[in-house]
Amino acid sequence: MLTRLAVINVVGLTGSLIGPDMPNIGRFRDQGAQARIVPAFPAVTCTAQSNYLTGTTPSRHGIVGNGWYDRTLAEVHFWKQSNHLVAGPKIWDALRARNPAFTCAQLFWWYNMYSTADYSITPRPAYPADGRKVFDIYSWPPDIRPEIKRALGEFPFPSFWGPAAGVAGPHGSADAASRWIAESAKWIEQKYSPTLSLVYLPHLDYNLQRHGPAAPVIAADLKSIDAIAGDLIAFFKSRGVRVVLLSEYGIGAVDTPVHLNRVFRREGWLAIKEELGLELLDSGASRVFAVADHQIAHIYLNDHSLESRVRDLLARQPGVESVLGAKEKAELGLDHLRAGDLIAIATERAWFTYYYWMDDSVAPDFARCVDIHRKPGYDPVELFLDPNIPLVKLKILRRLLQKKLGFRMLMDVIPLDASLVKGSHGRRVLRPGEQPVLICEGKEGSLPPQLDSTEVFGFLTNLL
Repeated sequence: MLTRLAVINVVGLTGSLIGPDMPNIGRFRDQGAQARIVPAFPAVTCTAQSNYLTGTTPSRHGIVGNGWYDRTLAEVHFWKQSNHLVAGPKIWDALRARNPAFTCAQLFWWYNMYSTADYSITPRPAYPADGRKVFDIYSWPPDIRPEIKRALGEFPFPSFWGPAAGVAGPHGSADAASRWIAESAKWIEQKYSPTLSLVYLPHLDYNLQRHGPAAPVIAADLKSIDAIAGDLIAFFKSRGVRVVLLSEYGIGAVDTPVHLNRVFRREGWLAIKEELGLELLDSGASRVFAVADHQIAHIYLNDHSLESRVRDLLARQPGVESVLGAKEKAELGLDHLRAGDLIAIATERAWFTYYYWMDDSVAPDFARCVDIHRKPGYDPVELFLDPNIPLVKLKILRRLLQKKLGFRMLMDVIPLDASLVKGSHGRRVLRPGEQPVLICEGKEGSLPPQLDSTEVFGFLTNLL
């Protein structure tokens, strides 16, 4: 009989957060075993998950961040979803090769489309030709999608990312997205009983970035995710499924946004094109530009004669801790064509923005929207509503009414003030207690005090 396993990814969970506000997770840890995880580099969602699921680094699997510059298309791409982007066999491929009866469910882990997993659900809006964005999910097999929506209702997409994420409102409770995903894991288990269930619970991610780990509001978030995780643990255990909790990274306090593209623009290295009176970054024509991803920035050089000048400039830039070149990238497992020619790492309390405009009046229209695919970098400011817009929620209602009536509209309610962000991640060197963790049932003798992110693959494989 196959051992069955549920891996519950509690995003942002660290040892320092497990305390009185997390009785269920604390009990699970005390009755079992815990290891610190030396995080992936960069310590961001897509890279961390790819390290866990392949047992390799970006040098092999190619996921150098949540996004990167495609040198052939001369375009920056973030949050793509095809599993074909992740090179090499995944954990379900390896286990299925051992036992053809093995099955896997991948529930909201990233790169979840067109994989060889047996069952999958992932967020996937529809984009009709009239310019609308219709919230929805994608599933495999396809008939899961209508069936699970009938059972659980529509996925509360606004609570998954954006200013409504982690905040109670008309879309539901503050933890609505994680609750829906947890219920989807139960639904899949009851219908298919997969050998391996991969479950993604993002609730902690939002306010830890929005307010920082020391904010009083975090206590309520800890209680919420503990209740969800505790319920899932009890559910899986009642069905004879072993449980592993893990996380991808720890989120530290920040107060210093660093605008590298503005630095490069002042040097005359950035190419900007004007469209409809607004400024767009022309990455293909730029001599140097940065693709920001939390506390890491990939620096791409279309003019390689500038490499030493760029490196020297970055090394002098406040908020930049270090700069990696080819040698250092290879040592850290990041020597892949998709990676920047140079990698900038922020200091502990700093993070990198994608901002390239010098005047907010000519910022691109997407800058003031939740638009994760158009922005040439990660933008945590999407977690906020612009405090300078009077009665901003009335503006949102007006925009939603325009949408419902079939009019084109722009949900331009996101501020351009990067100083609002109070938490970030991406660095590999962290304070004690801020590392991600892996917690398993039982006093697992094979679990060392610390695992490298690439060793998670082998540990999970051995359990199965």
